[in-house]
Amino acid sequence: MAKKFKVAAQMYGFRDFMKTPDQMKPTLKKVKKMGYDFAQISGVGAVDTAELRKMCEGEGVTPIGTHVSLPLFRENEKNVIAYCHALGVKYVAIPWLPASDYKTLADWKKLFKEFDGYAKRFAKEGLVVQYHNHDFEFEKFGIKNGAGGATILEMLYAGTEFLQAELDFGWIARGGADPANWAAKMKGRLDQVHLKDWGIVGGKPEFRAIGEGSLDWARIIAAAKKSGTTDFIVEQDTCPVTNDPFLSYAISRKNLNNRFGI
Repeated sequence: MAKKFKVAAQMYGFRDFMKTPDQMKPTLKKVKKMGYDFAQISGVGAVDTAELRKMCEGEGVTPIGTHVSLPLFRENEKNVIAYCHALGVKYVAIPWLPASDYKTLADWKKLFKEFDGYAKRFAKEGLVVQYHNHDFEFEKFGIKNGAGGATILEMLYAGTEFLQAELDFGWIARGGADPANWAAKMKGRLDQVHLKDWGIVGGKPEFRAIGEGSLDWARIIAAAKKSGTTDFIVEQDTCPVTNDPFLSYAISRKNLNNRFGI
């Protein structure tokens, strides 16, 4: 019987060890040994997609999603669809965008419509399009006399129907919002989430392994489960404490299993 919840490693954290096919197999082997049975593919070097899928499955690390940049969606949707099918994944997230390109509310609303168009068309191919947030989406528009307004992220999901969220709880916290509340808001549109933790050094935030920072993971994970999340994806962009992504991801996996029950 398959486990109800999946815990995946975001391979972007291992990007320095996934540059060539010769590096990929031993890296995947280590990821599996840590306890990750699943992976989200991002930040890998040049490799045939079918070969990468074969390597992943050969090491017992099944791809469950991927990140594809917005320019590639715009350049050729069919290529993105073919890539997802070749990789064997259902979920594809737009991971980032240059916020400075969108200066007005009209700019953002046009982008939201574009995103929902991708999501609607990709659904016909059996694929789910998501958006992965950072912290800039918590900027508000519509403030009057110092009050009111709505954040970009609020408007994004209010203005789309087919787009799913891939909430990054670490960035939500960095944006000053409550990750558990956001999980509740996105009930039914939150199959996958990103787990990321923060510590403070010299008054500035630094990445931490899950459970080694300041986020209330018991509350956040419970809220995500209640909202229908099945896939919990660990991502640590950099590892300033350990200087070793393998160690940091291993700590995250151990804490998620021993302290938070996934």
